Amino acid sequence: MNTELSLTNGSDTNSDSSRLCDACKEFDVNIKDHIVTLTRTLDVISKELARSRERRCSLGSNQPSIWPSLRKLWRDLARAQLTFWDGDEEEGEDEQGNEKRKQQDLRILCTSLAKFTRNLVADVPSNQNLAFENEVEIRRLLHYHSSWTANQDSESFPVTRMLTQTLSNIVTANNELMTKLWNIYLNLPEDQVVLIRLLASPDEGTVLAVMVLILNCVYENKARAYMLCKTSIGCRICVSLLDGMSRLYEAHEDSDGARAFDVGYDIFLQLTTAGLVPELYSRLLVDDEIATPHQTTLLKLVDSYLQSVTATAIVSTPAMRKINRKLCPMLSKGFFTKAVYTQHAIKRFLGEEVQRDGNPTQSPSENTGEAPPIELDVMLPKVCEALVLITQCISTITLEPEERELSPIEEQEKAASSSTLRSARSFATFREYFNETRYADNGLVETLIETLRLLDKFLPRINFGRPVSRNESSPSPTAAANVASSGTHQAQGFSYLKRDLVRLLGILCHSTRSVQDRVRKCGGIEVVMNLCVVDERNPYLREHAIFTLHNLLENNPENQQLVDGIKPMGTWGEDGVLQDVPGAVRR
Repeated sequence: MNTELSLTNGSDTNSDSSRLCDACKEFDVNIKDHIVTLTRTLDVISKELARSRERRCSLGSNQPSIWPSLRKLWRDLARAQLTFWDGDEEEGEDEQGNEKRKQQDLRILCTSLAKFTRNLVADVPSNQNLAFENEVEIRRLLHYHSSWTANQDSESFPVTRMLTQTLSNIVTANNELMTKLWNIYLNLPEDQVVLIRLLASPDEGTVLAVMVLILNCVYENKARAYMLCKTSIGCRICVSLLDGMSRLYEAHEDSDGARAFDVGYDIFLQLTTAGLVPELYSRLLVDDEIATPHQTTLLKLVDSYLQSVTATAIVSTPAMRKINRKLCPMLSKGFFTKAVYTQHAIKRFLGEEVQRDGNPTQSPSENTGEAPPIELDVMLPKVCEALVLITQCISTITLEPEERELSPIEEQEKAASSSTLRSARSFATFREYFNETRYADNGLVETLIETLRLLDKFLPRINFGRPVSRNESSPSPTAAANVASSGTHQAQGFSYLKRDLVRLLGILCHSTRSVQDRVRKCGGIEVVMNLCVVDERNPYLREHAIFTLHNLLENNPENQQLVDGIKPMGTWGEDGVLQDVPGAVRR
C-alpha cells in the first residue's frame, strides 16, 4: 500500500508529531515507496529540529507521542537489516539486483532515522532518556555496518557515522545515561564492543565520531576514566585508540583524521590528569616484550603533554606536581628496565661477558681464538626509542619551574621509606627523586653513564654522512657501524639517544656536589668528554655534552683536577676531523 505524506513546512509541532505517527502506522519496511516517503518526512522534520531547541522540546512532549512510533521504527529497521541475508543464497542476477537496491534503501532509511533521533535529543535531557530505549537497536545496527564486509563498501560509512553521532547525542551531558552506557559497553563480550570496531574503521569521519563519544564519557569523570584503564575491555579500547592515533598522526590538516587525532589526544589528556597513565602503561605490557608499540605511543603522548604544560607554565601548579608525582615511579622503573636491557644487548653484540658488577670481562675469543658470533637483538631499536621518550619525560619533569619545601607529612614519609623506588612525595624536588632513586642496587646516574659508555662503543658517530670508527677492540671493528646504519627503521630507534641521555645527566648533576662526585667515581667524566663531538644522529650532542661537562666541573676541584690530568691525543684527518686514538681520554 502506498502511503503518501504531506510535506508542508508548518511550524506546528503537533502537525509534525501527527504526520510522523500516521506515517509509522502505515509503514512497511519491505515496501520501497514507504521507505522513500518516510525518509523524506524524517529529513524535513530533522532540519527544523536542528534549528530550534524549543521545537525539539515540544515535539518530544506533544500528543500524540512520537516515542512509540520511533521505537517501532528502530525495531523494524534493526530486524530487517540483521535478517537481510537470511534468504536463499542461490539467487539469480535479477534477485541479487533487487536485494542490492533494497540494501541501499535500508541504508538511506537508517541514516535518516539516525539523523532525526540525533537532532531530536540534542540538549534535551527528557528526550535523551526516552531515546535511550533504542540503544540496543542502534548498537546492533552499528555492529552490522562496521563488519569487515561492510567496511569494504564506502556506502556504509555515512551510516556508521550518523549512528555513532546519534548514540553520542543521546548520552552527551547526561551523566546518568553516560554511566549506564559506559557500564554496558565495558562489560560486553569483546566481539560485541562496537567502540573497538568503530575505532578500526577506515572512515576517518566514523573514527572522529566514536572518539567524540568516548571523550564525552570520560571528560572530567574519574570513575569512567578509571574503568577505561582498569577493565579488560577498557584496555582493549585504549589499544584501539592508540592504534588510531598512530594511524592518524600524519593526517592532512583540517581533515576528519586530524580532528580525530586531536580528540584522541584530549582523551589521553583526561587519563593523564586523572593520574591513570601509570596503570594503563603497565596493562599495555605484553609477556616477553620489554617495550610494546602501544606503550611507546603512550609515552609519546605523555612527552607531548609534559612539553606543552611546561612551555606554558611560569611556575608549576599543585595539579601539575600531582600529575608528575604519579608519573615519576613509572618513568624511573621504565628507565632502569630499558637501560639495563640496552646494556645487556650491546654487551652481547660486542662479545663482552656480563658479570654481576656490570664490568666487561675477557672475551670468549681470547680463550678459544675464535671470534664470537655477532648477536644483534632485534628489539633493541624499539627499546632505545622508548628509552629516548622516557629520558625526555624525566628531563622535562626535573626542569620543573618551581621547587618546594617538604610538608611535615612528606618529611615523615621520607624518613620512614625504605623502598628502592620511593614515592616522589618524599623528595623536595623531582630532580632529587631521580638522583636518589635506585633499582636493583643501582642508581639512575650510574645506570645512565654505563649506558652511555656502551652506546659510544656500539654507535659510531655520524659525520659528513659517514660513520667515524673509534677503532676500539670489538668482534668486528665495523660491525656496529654497519648495523646501526643499515636501514631507516633501525636508525630511527637510536636517534637522539646519546644526546638526550647526556642532557639528562647535565640536569641531574647541576649544582649537586654528591651527584658530581658519583659521576667521577664511576668514570662518567671521561664518557662525557668522549661525547663532545659532532654526530649527525644526535644533533647538538656536542653542545649538550659540553654543558654537562661544565655542570660536572662547577665548584668541584676533584673533577677539575681529573680533567686537567687528561691529555687528549689524536690526528687530523683529511676531512678536517680530529680522529680519536684508542684510549686517548682514558688513563
